[in-house]
Amino acid sequence: MSKLISINNTFESYQSLITLYENYKAELFSDIHVEIHQFFAANISAALGAVLDKFNSNLNDIHFDYISPQIETILSKNDFLTYYGKQRAVDVNNTTIKFQKLKPTDGKYFKSYVINELIEGHTSDLPRMSAGVKEKIVEAIYEIFVNAQIHSESKFIYTCGQFYPNKNTIEFTIVDTGIGFKEKINRRFGSNLSATQAINWAIQDRRTTKVDISGGIGLAVLKEFISMNKGKMQIVSSDGFYQFGCDGELLRKFEGEFPGTIVNLQFRTNDKINYSLKSEIDINDIF
Repeated sequence: MSKLISINNTFESYQSLITLYENYKAELFSDIHVEIHQFFAANISAALGAVLDKFNSNLNDIHFDYISPQIETILSKNDFLTYYGKQRAVDVNNTTIKFQKLKPTDGKYFKSYVINELIEGHTSDLPRMSAGVKEKIVEAIYEIFVNAQIHSESKFIYTCGQFYPNKNTIEFTIVDTGIGFKEKINRRFGSNLSATQAINWAIQDRRTTKVDISGGIGLAVLKEFISMNKGKMQIVSSDGFYQFGCDGELLRKFEGEFPGTIVNLQFRTNDKINYSLKSEIDINDIF
């Protein structure tokens, strides 16, 4: 029996998911029992779904023995629990960004999902952005999917989000169960970086492991926007943790390893800035 208690977008909560994975990763043909108590950040459905799928791939059966009623409601609204036989609930408050389990070939669908569920679906909640800025954000998020598609060797890519009106934030999470930053970069360059070093390398502008293909701007663009928005970016890969936000940058190491990569983006919704690209500002508005 594993209990997930007060799961939020924190280092400690990601450690709880890693501990869950480490406890059962070697199980075969078993029944795995999970309980969820007190709080569960709905966007973390992407990471939990990825871990549970790893168990399913070993022919284990997943049983939710208990889920706190409020948590069950929100995880039914975002479609996560429909993957485990529960009935879908209607999201009348429009706070969820639906849980999706996508194939690496679903790139076109993923881009539409980001536009419809995150950007357009929460236009009134997100900071005010021009068409050009929206396009830049969509392309930057899409590059995360493409990186997972090209490099991670993951069979599926998981994504989910949630609007938290009381916290004035939107969280959007993308997860794969592939080889991770460390393995990807060390293979490409014959290096021996740790997971935290590999993540730190990857977030720099124009850093890419692609061969003869442009790239390496997605995470840097998102980091720049999040810096202005005073939001947060988190990356979990293998045993490495990276966080960027108002308090600066943080690199830490987990006990155990996550089986892939999590990228979580937090946007602050009470941001009063009106974001535009320099190229969109009419010269007459300046003088």
